[in-house]
Amino acid sequence: MSDIDLRHLRSFLVVARRRSITGAGEALHLTQQAVSTHVRQLERALGVDLLVRTSRGVLLTPAGEELAAGGATVVDDVARLAARVRAVAAAQRGTLRLACCPAATSLFAVDIADALEASVPGLRVTLKGARHPREELELLGDGRADAAFMWLPLGDVGLHTSVVRTDRRAVVLSTRHPLADRTTLTLTDLADDPVLRPDVLASPEADRYWLADPRPDGRPAPRGPVVPTVEDCLLEVGRGHGVWFAPEPLRALLPGGPVRWIPVTDAPPFDLAVVWHDQAPQPLITRLIAEVRALVGDDRHLDAA
Repeated sequence: MSDIDLRHLRSFLVVARRRSITGAGEALHLTQQAVSTHVRQLERALGVDLLVRTSRGVLLTPAGEELAAGGATVVDDVARLAARVRAVAAAQRGTLRLACCPAATSLFAVDIADALEASVPGLRVTLKGARHPREELELLGDGRADAAFMWLPLGDVGLHTSVVRTDRRAVVLSTRHPLADRTTLTLTDLADDPVLRPDVLASPEADRYWLADPRPDGRPAPRGPVVPTVEDCLLEVGRGHGVWFAPEPLRALLPGGPVRWIPVTDAPPFDLAVVWHDQAPQPLITRLIAEVRALVGDDRHLDAA
């Protein structure tokens, strides 16, 4: 295995999964030529043919099937080793790396980073922006972050969590919605409204929780379209194509527009948690949780986070 470049192996594994060099290039954000080059170099390193190219995509040779079956384990093992190495180095340097979604917790994370550095001499806190919860989990999974701020549930992702704040659930609906003038709503009021779903969550469990599915009467939540981002979701809500459930504090940080945020009195709230992996520096994680809980006791931070 010493002659195998992990980049080439990763490219091959995506080709094997998608049965397409073009599809693998799109997934990896590489050109088709670059992916083909990676596979050819991997074949030369092993001295075997891995793929048979056809007009409808690619087929795996028996050697390719064997590599596809075992290669993912190799890549995962290397990623876990790298995470452990980075975590040890970070702990020795007195560094804590926090992942956060800028649209959701950037102001909150900045306050926490400042408070931690002020209370722990020599500590350096770095903030790593993520576009959505799945990217936060990727940063934790490959060791580029020690901890993150995320709303639960996450699903079975093998991480530790500690709840630091509970946020009321609100529904976001168009200002043209028949219920837009209400000050509060219930899930029964919204029983027939399709719920839009930004494609950003990390698990089916999280998806169901954000949908408030099932409803109190046992009926499934009416599902609206899946959209790429939260911003797209707000645009579709503004156009009257559905509603969206979200933690109420997001209202202060997301773009405005022709929408209203209304508390839903009978919907379960969102728990905001510190999330971390086994290799994170535990003494710093313990201090982080304590600082967060002290900070969110101030109502100004609760409203702004």
